[in-house]
Order: sequence, then C-alpha cells, then structure tokens
Amino acid sequence: MRSARRLWLAPVAVLAALSLAIFAGFYLIDNLRSGGSGDYLAFEAGMITDALPALAGLTAAVLGIVITVVSIIVQLSSERYTGVAAMFLRDKVNVAVMAYFVVACVTGVWLSMAVQSDFVPQAAILAMLIFTTIGLVVMLPYFVYVFRFLEPQSIVGRIRSQALDTVIDAVTSDPAQAVAAQAEVLAAMEELTDITSNSISGKDKIIASRAVDAIKDFVVGYLEAKPRAPAAWFSIGDGIRDNPDFVAMDPESLRDLESRRHWVEWKALRQYLGIYNEAQGTMPDINYLIAIDTRYIAEAALARHDDEVVGLTFRFMNSYLRATLNAKAVRTAYNVLNQYRLLVEAMIKAGQDEIAAAAVGHMIYYGRTSYDMQLGFVTETVAYDVSALCELAHHTGERDDALLSQFLELVQPLRARKQEHGLIGIRKAQVKLACYYLHAGAEVRARRIADDMRAEPLERLKAIREQLERVESKDFWEIIDRGRNFEYMPPPQRARMATFFSWLPEQ
Repeated sequence: MRSARRLWLAPVAVLAALSLAIFAGFYLIDNLRSGGSGDYLAFEAGMITDALPALAGLTAAVLGIVITVVSIIVQLSSERYTGVAAMFLRDKVNVAVMAYFVVACVTGVWLSMAVQSDFVPQAAILAMLIFTTIGLVVMLPYFVYVFRFLEPQSIVGRIRSQALDTVIDAVTSDPAQAVAAQAEVLAAMEELTDITSNSISGKDKIIASRAVDAIKDFVVGYLEAKPRAPAAWFSIGDGIRDNPDFVAMDPESLRDLESRRHWVEWKALRQYLGIYNEAQGTMPDINYLIAIDTRYIAEAALARHDDEVVGLTFRFMNSYLRATLNAKAVRTAYNVLNQYRLLVEAMIKAGQDEIAAAAVGHMIYYGRTSYDMQLGFVTETVAYDVSALCELAHHTGERDDALLSQFLELVQPLRARKQEHGLIGIRKAQVKLACYYLHAGAEVRARRIADDMRAEPLERLKAIREQLERVESKDFWEIIDRGRNFEYMPPPQRARMATFFSWLPEQ
C-alpha cells in the first residue's frame, strides 16, 4: 500500500495540484483585471467547437506516445527474457491504464459531436477535461511503473509469485484443473532458468542470483501447499510428459517420480544442476548459491517430514560434487562441501541418523575420489568436515559410532608424492577429533583413532603434531566463509594432544 501511494497517488496528486494551481492563479489574475466578469463554466457553442476535437486528439496523441514508448521497452525486454510480453499484457495495472486512455479517447470523440447551437453539455465537457488532465498527469508515474515492472528483479519476482499462486490454486481445485496447471508451473521454472542462463552469459551476477533464489523460494512455498494437493497433481500429465527433462527418462524413472510425489522438486533441482554446470567455469559464485539454496530446500522438506525430497536433495548435492571434481574446481568444492556439512548437521540435530550416515558415506566417497585425483585440499576439506560431524553426533547423544567408522575409511595408501598433503590433512583432522573425544571423556573412541594411526611413519606423525601445535588462533590469515581455521583446537582440546601422541610409537 505504501509503495502504491509513493508510485501513483503522490506523483498524480502533486502534478495535478501544481498544474491546476498555476492555471487557477493566472486565471484569477486575468479575471480580476477584467472586473470579475469571467465564468469558466459558461461554455458557448460557437467558441468550443474547435476546442473539443482538439481535446479528443490530445488524449489520442498521449495514448500513442504511451503505446510507442511501452512497446519499445517491452520489445527490448522480450529479446532478453522470454514471456515478458505475455506477462505485461496480463498485468492489471497495464490493462487498466490502456483501458482508461481508450475510454477517454472514445468519450472525447463522441463529445466533439455533441455540441449544438442551442445546447452545450457542460457536465460532459467538464468530465472530459478531468479525463484528459488525469491522463496527462498519470503518464509520468506510469512510465516509472513500466520501467520498474520490466526490471529483471521485478520480472523474476513476478514469475516466482505467479508460479506459486498457480500451484496454490491447483492444489485447492479439482483434479482436472490441477493437471492443467502443471504446464504453467513447469514453464515458470524454465523461464527462471532461462533468465539465469542469460544473466550468466552476460556476466550479470546480481540477476542470476535473484533467479536462482526465486526457484528456491518457489519450491519452499510449494512444500507448504503440497500436502493439500490432489493425487492427480503428482502424476506427470500429458501437458508436461513431452518436456525434454521428462521425455528422456526411462518409464521406470518416471514412475518413481510419480510414486515418490516429487516431480516438481525434481524438476527444480534438475534446473539447478543445468545452471550449475553452465556456471562452473564462468561464474562459480552461482554454484555456491545453488548449494546454499539446495540446502534450504532440504531443510524445508525435513521440517515437513518429506523424506523423499530430503533424499532427492542429497542426490543432487552429490551430482554437484561430481561435476565439481570433474572440472577440478577446488575452491568450488570447498564451498559446496561447506553446505553439504551444514545439511548433514541439520539431519543429525533432527535425529535422522540413517540419512546422516548415508550422507557421510557419500562425503567419504568423494574425499577418496579427490584423493585419487590428487586434489589434496578437497580431501582435507572432507576430512575436517566429517570430523566436525563426528563431534556434533557425539555431542548430541553419542550417535557417532557409524560416522567414526566411515571416517577411518577415508585414509588410503599413498600412491603418489602429491598425495602426501591430502593424507597428512586427513590424519590431522582425525587427531583433532581424538583430542575432542579425550576432552569429552570418550577415551575408547580416541584409542580407535590412535590404533588406526599406529602404522604411520614416525616422520609423518612428527609433522602432524608440529603443524597442529603451531595453530593458536581460530582465525585463518585469509578471509574464508567457514570462519575458523581447519586446524584450530580450543586450548582444552589442544592440551590433550600429548596424551594422544603418547599412545603412538615414540617419536
């Protein structure tokens, strides 16, 4: 409401008041100079026969200006973003403004022929003057509205809102209408994907980020309405079955989407995966944002006990990691793993131990894969993330046995000299976890780690201890998203290193 007043009421009121005040001031001056004999409403037939057609022509000219300017702007936007023209024509404000000018023009045409030698329609003339005045003063704020309407951020927000409204209407309507709405929802997601792709190509990170967030906002909103949807909504109807993302799938996979009731979420995350691959080399920040938004979707599904969607998000997170490792994008992997860890933490806090254990197993797999690819920093990142997850699982109820067993499986034989850094990183993360266990009174778990490290060469154990002892500040010397140095341990835990290393062969 406040936005409407600022955009429409205030400018129209100010322009109209200023124009009428200027006219009234000069009119009163002239009226006083003529002895007060003037009467503005005393229209004479012979004096206004030329003025009325000109008044109608003025309104038509304003309409022509509006149509010309708006058409150019809409056409330029349509070349960049699909569906803009249809969106513009569906907007109630645009339709209302155009309808107003058309009505004013028709009224002026008929009024121009209504004056007779012995009859002057004063009320109609006065109404036409008001129509024309409003049309003129509305023109400026309407142009402002059109420019705002066609801003990329506004287009993205409108597509998201319309798609969500369509879903809400579909789930509360009869099954036939629900099936008919599937195509509209699918088209909206693809429009957002198209906007993102165009923005990535044009190096427009702000718009690309807004479009990616809009897909997440739509899915989160959809999850709220999903429990009310009729059964027909979850079947892939004829209107969307020919979509490229569905037509390429084998029948069994399509049946799985229907039985698990998550074709909408699958489609949205499939769009994310396409954007992720496209942004891999040109705009990696978008990949990080996609991982964040995927985590938000998973957490929203977890809050609504939609385990099928939770499992689906992990599958796509795994796909992000696979694409990242294939591209050897170490920094992107570091950022995506941060979101992966936060997502697993949410599962642990919610008591979803089986999901958390499966997710940690996937992390271990990608950690070993990166180790084989000699991407030591990625392996080290996995190690510290799994270490943090083991700490959290133990802190929330000593539910970390399975996670610890998986963590110890991360260590692989050294096959190349370049793998030394990754192996040392794994062991440092395990030492850090062992010190936590000792501080928490879980000596049995700490000894499991020590037994696993017993065969390590003395030189490597010495290097691990020296490197860990040198870290005294939690702040890394560079700006990082994680906020804490991997190797940092609080003083009570650092004090346990002497005990842990005393269990290992003498250095």
